[in-house]
Amino acid sequence: MANQKKSFVLRIDEATYKLLEKWASDEFRSVNGQVEFLLNQALLNSGRKRSLEDKTTTNTSKASDK
Repeated sequence: MANQKKSFVLRIDEATYKLLEKWASDEFRSVNGQVEFLLNQALLNSGRKRSLEDKTTTNTSKASDK
C-alpha cells in the first residue's frame, strides 16, 4: 500500500510547462516523472524526507544492535 500514488491537478503557465517538458525529455522522463523527481529532490535537500540510503543504514544498524 505504501507505493500507491496520490493524483492531483497542477496548474502552471505554458512557458513553465514547455521548459519542464524539455528538461524531462533531456533526462528521458515524462513531465509527471520529472515533477515527481524534482519534488523528491527538494524534500531530501530540505531535510523533510530521509533518503533511501539513510533508511537502509538505520534499519541495518538496528538489526546489528540486537
